Amino acid sequence: MKIVVIGGTGLIGSKVVAKLGAQGHNAIAAAPATGVNTLTGEGVAAALSGADVVVDVSNSPSFDDGPAWDFFTTATGNLLAAAEAAGVAHYVALSVVGTERLQASGYFRAKNAQETLIAEGAVPFSIVRATQFYEFVMGIADSATDGDTVRISNALSQPMAADDVATAVARTAVSRPLGSTLEVGGPDRYALDELVRIRLRAGNDTRRVVTDPRARYFGVLLDDHTLVPATSATVSPTGLTEWLSTNALAPAR
Repeated sequence: MKIVVIGGTGLIGSKVVAKLGAQGHNAIAAAPATGVNTLTGEGVAAALSGADVVVDVSNSPSFDDGPAWDFFTTATGNLLAAAEAAGVAHYVALSVVGTERLQASGYFRAKNAQETLIAEGAVPFSIVRATQFYEFVMGIADSATDGDTVRISNALSQPMAADDVATAVARTAVSRPLGSTLEVGGPDRYALDELVRIRLRAGNDTRRVVTDPRARYFGVLLDDHTLVPATSATVSPTGLTEWLSTNALAPAR
């Protein structure tokens, strides 16, 4: 199959392209760097010509409310229109577990709008919602840092490896459209403050983590249900300890 991966040069996208290619599919990495810009529409129709599946793992370059809304609504609208015109049979998008519970954040309101556009569009679809990536924990810590202190909630999380996210997306791309949402998460649950402590310690980061149940996560007040998937979610195999054994000193992404 010809499978076009929008955001195919990024962390998840490059892994999806590699996994699909290893299975014998014609996986195309599409991104502004390759001449495909879903926000402006440049190169989109040409990239999707003859495609069986389009996979969208692109992300807004900004978490700010306005730019995120513009990106997810405009880019998704352009991509859906081009996919329908090209006769694409399956539209796969990567989203975030808990999106509907994170609506105090403009970024997640934009993600929710993206999901709605896809679900209401004419192209058969599957949405893969993933929990936080291990690779993103340093970014979470940075967002909650003031000086040398990280003030963060102790709400539950169920993080997973980016490689496992890519596996779930690639598997979905070569399957029949779900017409619904699939949730995926890691094998273990951690309080968010504990997760950040483990990650900082493994990376020899000396910042002090302060537990604050009222601390906001990208503007959202969390509880123990906000970030964790349903019990029916697909559980990925890679645990945090295993991931840290080869990634502890990797730079934040």
